[in-house]
Parts: sequence; C-alpha cells; structure tokens
Amino acid sequence: MGELAAPFKMSLPAVSKHLRVLERAGLITQRRDAQWRRCRIEAGPLKEVSDWTERYRRAWEERLDRLENYVQQLNAKENKSHGRKQRQK
Repeated sequence: MGELAAPFKMSLPAVSKHLRVLERAGLITQRRDAQWRRCRIEAGPLKEVSDWTERYRRAWEERLDRLENYVQQLNAKENKSHGRKQRQK
C-alpha cells in the first residue's frame, strides 16, 4: 500500500479505505500474501462502465453539435441584420 500511496501523498489509512470501496464495488480484488496485500483490477465491471458512458458521450456530442449549429445560425442572422447599409444623407 505504501507504493500506492506514495505518488498521491495519501496516508496509508486513506489508501486502505479507497481500496475497500473499490473492492466493494467489484472493481478490484485483494488478497494477502504474507505481509503483502496484492490488488488486481477487475476488467469486467470497468468494461460495463466504459460501455455505459460511451453511449452517453455519443448522445451529448450529437446534442452539442446541434447546439453549435443553432448558435451559428443565430449569429449569421444577427450579422446579416447588423450588416445593412445605412442610407446616405
């Protein structure tokens, strides 16, 4: 756990708590090997999360693209109305 904590400047109890949360969520498995605690990432649940977020990412990209097109249309209309020639006196 010391190796995990070092790059993050976290206390060992904080790392331990995070690992327990990840284990309860099914994202990692832990096993003890003498004084070592070995952790392994479980790919299955992470794949499910990745697939779920990918669906929403695509939907939001499409929505943002439509919003961008709408804003561009509004800007084009606004520029047209401000670009009229003024009457000469």
